Amino acid sequence: MTKYIAFLRGINVGNIRIKMTDLKAAFENMGCQEVKTYLQTGNVVFNSNKKANELIPLLQQGLSTNFNYDAYVLLYEYSILSSVMSVYPFERDEAHHAYVLFVENNTTLNEIANACEGLDANIDLVKIGDGVVYWKVKVGNTLDTPFSKLLAKPKYKSCTTMRNLNTLEKMV
Repeated sequence: MTKYIAFLRGINVGNIRIKMTDLKAAFENMGCQEVKTYLQTGNVVFNSNKKANELIPLLQQGLSTNFNYDAYVLLYEYSILSSVMSVYPFERDEAHHAYVLFVENNTTLNEIANACEGLDANIDLVKIGDGVVYWKVKVGNTLDTPFSKLLAKPKYKSCTTMRNLNTLEKMV
């Protein structure tokens, strides 16, 4: 049995509203065990005997059908969360948000890394990690920076999702 964390992209923003009790039930109906949701942003921890490459299409199809939206699920073994958080490369303070961008594949990660080369570190402090991108941004500027505008491109919708480091810490 493997413990997983599923990050669902784009729920409870815009027109996609899903109650966490309904989300938990959907995961249980798809055979997941010991399901727990965190916050309202699509963070689901669960156990399964299936491999990740089997679970992703099962979860995406099940959620899309159950909640009538295009579900995008990024799935990781739960054990990676501590290591992802422990190597956050920037000093944390109350004037900035600390984010982790989870990226589904190395091709996209490399593309984002190349696009970040010219960013102004006074606006977007970005560092590429192991399958993730670490980002430090001033509170209030999250949606207005060059990096956030890069991530808003439709091509990244299905293969990336952002989480605040505080959220990840609560989950662990």
